[in-house]
Amino acid sequence: MKKIELEIVALSHSITQTHSYAVVLGEINGLRRLPIVIGGFEAQAIAVALERMSPSRPLTHDLLKNFMMAFNVDLHEIVINDLQEGIFYSKLVCSSANDTVEIDSRTSDALALAVRFGCPIYTYDNILDQAGILMEDDGKAKSSSTAPVTSETGGGDNLKSLSLEELEGLLTEVLDHEDYIRAIAIRDEIKSRKSK
Repeated sequence: MKKIELEIVALSHSITQTHSYAVVLGEINGLRRLPIVIGGFEAQAIAVALERMSPSRPLTHDLLKNFMMAFNVDLHEIVINDLQEGIFYSKLVCSSANDTVEIDSRTSDALALAVRFGCPIYTYDNILDQAGILMEDDGKAKSSSTAPVTSETGGGDNLKSLSLEELEGLLTEVLDHEDYIRAIAIRDEIKSRKSK
């Protein structure tokens, strides 16, 4: 089967499940999107790496990367290789000086590592056919079904009502609590206001 390369195009709150997030993967040079519901901790781990934030202490995925690097294990790619009863299955393709191995992984953990290693993300046509959404050129879904994600992260409407000083205070507070997903939304709102 031919592998199809994907990239992370969005990370947002899930509208289908409370306290969950969705990472949206987009087909490179294509119009299909693959939304995957993940937990809050995994969403935070992905957001931290995407935004190149430096937590005061290493997160679990940072620790795993450091461990792999210390023992000369490289992550070449991740492959979302199966979908059963709404659950995505993935594998890490890793190598050392002597061997290449495939390691079973939760998709959310695989994505958090892929962002840290800068390695490609792949899947197969049958998975995109089962769970993907076909987008039109204008960015809207072709089907009338509602996608399981929203484009809003961190309650943007509430942020618009705060002053710039309040936003900066809130940013410090959420960073102290290591809520990096909310920090990204606040930072973006601050940048937007300062650029006007």
